[in-house]
Amino acid sequence: MENREKFSSRLGFLLISAGCAIGLGNVWKFPYITGKYGGAAFVLIYFVFLLILGIPILTLELAVGRASQRSVALSMDVLEPKGTKWHWFKFPAMAGNYILMMFYTTVAGWMVYYFFKMAAGGFVGMNADEIGATFNSTLANPTLNVAFMIAVVISCMLIVGKGLQNGVEKITKVMMIALLVLMIVLAVRSFFLAGGEEGLRFYLYPDFSKLMEYGITEVLFAAMSQAFFTLSIGMGAIAIFGSFIDRSRSLMGEAICITILDTAVALMAGLIIFPACFAYGVDPGQGPGLIFVTLPNVFNAMPGGRLWGTLFFLFMCFAAFSTVIGVFQNLITFWTDMTDAPRKKIVAYHIVALIVLCLPCALGYNVLSGLQPLGEGTAILDLEDFLVSNNILPLGSIVYVLFCACKNGWGWENFMDEANAGEGLKFPNGIRLYVKYILPLIILFVFVMGYISMFSK
Repeated sequence: MENREKFSSRLGFLLISAGCAIGLGNVWKFPYITGKYGGAAFVLIYFVFLLILGIPILTLELAVGRASQRSVALSMDVLEPKGTKWHWFKFPAMAGNYILMMFYTTVAGWMVYYFFKMAAGGFVGMNADEIGATFNSTLANPTLNVAFMIAVVISCMLIVGKGLQNGVEKITKVMMIALLVLMIVLAVRSFFLAGGEEGLRFYLYPDFSKLMEYGITEVLFAAMSQAFFTLSIGMGAIAIFGSFIDRSRSLMGEAICITILDTAVALMAGLIIFPACFAYGVDPGQGPGLIFVTLPNVFNAMPGGRLWGTLFFLFMCFAAFSTVIGVFQNLITFWTDMTDAPRKKIVAYHIVALIVLCLPCALGYNVLSGLQPLGEGTAILDLEDFLVSNNILPLGSIVYVLFCACKNGWGWENFMDEANAGEGLKFPNGIRLYVKYILPLIILFVFVMGYISMFSK
């Protein structure tokens, strides 16, 4: 274990950690829940929760990874006091990583398919109904879903198979920089659309009456859960990157940098989507159909829309792939930490295993559409998403919080020593009581509200 590979640069660490956090939740979910809950007022509340929830938990998880120099497979085994059982957490944490990939690879496949379809002019001349029907026929086609899911699994696993520096870091750096450049180009394009000013006003000027319309509790929960899930905290997906860095920089500053990058992408997604929706008279609160139905309509109406649409779906592919590669890296490191098997062998086994595990979701809208696990109109994807987002992430975050804050865990002093080693912003010692008592209660609120909102529909 002494020759554990490291990132070649701090930029590599920040871009890859942010890349794991930046995913379809930023680009897909953030704009539509912002649209639903009234724009800028919701964004302000979201920022508050990033500050009081996201950054502390991100710092805790990075500290556990760096102090142990292991993935979630062995991080708590290394750090826990003798005789305690914190190491059992590795099993639900890794289950979370696998279940996330069981549906994420299918959605990433849709992005790749739409990129090729848009580039080939597949939407040219279609009306709104035809574009909606295209997405439904995409879901209904088992061969297409399975083929694109397999392509995503194999391509991302082969990148991870090349190692941390030569594969993951090299490719993700390029993808993330391309993603940020593409977003800026698309945001500038949207900014200058005739009629887009209303969209900017909706997005950037708070309208607190919207909060009253939905009820403050529902809005707080939506902002809290989005702040929480956007950073992928709670299942060791971020801790792994802590294990690949040295102690030259303190961790709170790094957590803030990751959060800023993650949030910048979510905000820019809104700058792309809202002016375009308002310019072309489309409802911005439309829900998940926004990406696959609404936006192709917008691009169809826009001069040069085929080019802009192709660039948009390319950027969506980068957002999806950066998360898949980050989580695959965690899966592979888990097994290299647990066994002495060579990396290439673990990668080969995983390609086969993941294709099998991902089949239920890829077939969930066609062959297995009769299975509606969470009630009428739901699919296997909804169950898998619910298991990760509403269960493993919040409960896993509570484990990290208590492990770092409690005497019978790793302990506050050990956490503070690790978090504050090196240059940069220090984690404030004065918030220990907040971390130990209030933070778990907030997370518990997210957990309970998740169940209430799921089963009171």
